[in-house]
Amino acid sequence: SVSDRLHYLRMDGQEVFKNAVTAMTTAARKALSQCEIGIDRIKCVIPHQANMRILKAVGDRLGATEEQLFSNLQRYGNTSAASVAIALDEAVQQGHVQRGDLILLLVFGAGLTWGAAVIEW
Repeated sequence: SVSDRLHYLRMDGQEVFKNAVTAMTTAARKALSQCEIGIDRIKCVIPHQANMRILKAVGDRLGATEEQLFSNLQRYGNTSAASVAIALDEAVQQGHVQRGDLILLLVFGAGLTWGAAVIEW
């Protein structure tokens, strides 16, 4: 209620960070396991472009190299639900992704929703 000052949106950044890193890492490992492949077979990892701390933490936990982990945060910032689609398009346009490459897509969003997919381009 307004009298209890509960009419503002609140976000616990540290908790969101932990949840995002854990959820995307867990989803990625499950997707890789279901495809029976390791991270070394993935040409490009495209996570939700939330912030660099999250991207680096997810990449580190997965054992992804800097070359595998794609980011366009420095150009666009966090573009919310569009971030993975924009990053995928940019990765293709820049030649990071080519026909036949395996790509790991990782999403995390509002309501603490998440997912992962391994696709062949």
